[in-house]
Amino acid sequence: MTAIRQAKLWTSLAFASLLAGCAASGPVITGLPPVRVTASAETAPVGTGRADAADDPAVWVDPANPNRVLIVATDKKAGLHLYDLSGKDIAFTRAGLVNNVDVAGNIIVASDRNDGVNAHLAVFHLDPGKPAIAALGRASAGTGEAYGLCLKKSAAGEPITAALIVKDGTVRVGTLTLAEGAEPNFAVAWEHKIPTQSEGCVFDGDTLYVGEEDAGIWRLVPGAAGVTASLVAPVDNQRLVADVEGLATIDHKGQRYLIASSQGDNAFAVFRLPAMDYVGRFAIAAGTFGAVSETDGIEAVAGNFGSAFPDGIFLAQDGENAPEAQNFKLVRWDQIAAALGL
Repeated sequence: MTAIRQAKLWTSLAFASLLAGCAASGPVITGLPPVRVTASAETAPVGTGRADAADDPAVWVDPANPNRVLIVATDKKAGLHLYDLSGKDIAFTRAGLVNNVDVAGNIIVASDRNDGVNAHLAVFHLDPGKPAIAALGRASAGTGEAYGLCLKKSAAGEPITAALIVKDGTVRVGTLTLAEGAEPNFAVAWEHKIPTQSEGCVFDGDTLYVGEEDAGIWRLVPGAAGVTASLVAPVDNQRLVADVEGLATIDHKGQRYLIASSQGDNAFAVFRLPAMDYVGRFAIAAGTFGAVSETDGIEAVAGNFGSAFPDGIFLAQDGENAPEAQNFKLVRWDQIAAALGL
């Protein structure tokens, strides 16, 4: 999130009484009209109120029972929440300033901002039986403020590949190793500098997509000769309106799609991989659980998770959840796919 958006948040809180009774103003710039869907559930609010605190969700799927999922999400002022599929807050672990989060098996990894000069990856163990989250330690990840983070999807027992996005746009990709009795270790395999502030990221195999907040989505492909970087979806005020924030992928009917938070106009852009063909845009409109706006982190997971989510889940951080603190909204993926004609 940019300093400009943080300033806007504090200004809106300070002058809330002056704005009461006035019509809510929409985004300054609006892109192509999105199709509308509504949330089917929402999480309990994060613990930090009256602040931009909720940030990024991740989903753990039970390997023994793929119908069972848990949601891990950051309160970037305090730590990690663990929610069930109904949105109930079932566990919390204090971890200070953790920004983005992802899961690999029962390992949770978050970008750790507690040291603004030196980046770290905070590592945790998820005990789904209790359920509970326990800290395993922190891995040093070079200089700079840790900001974005994502993990490559891998089979059980394979090494964990992590991408850390430093706030200035430096991307570090490497292997995270865990050894009993030792601090976690992050060994950087390759690095690339994106021009300006970046955060959201997602892997598609070895290819990494990164959101440069003011510019668009980059595709980074590592190779023997170095990293090939291409701006594949620029901020054009049609498909994407700055800031570009969270990124996620989901498989649907034999196709893989990339979803991006177009934070500037409260929408989400969808692209078909690997060509990044533009598919459409959607927004989460007011319904039983309210509309979603100013979204940071997102996640999307395919699967049959019961009658409430029979064909997958899309999760989005909700930057405006008044009068409660910020939270995360859950949307049926099949409703999004139908609205987009997928």
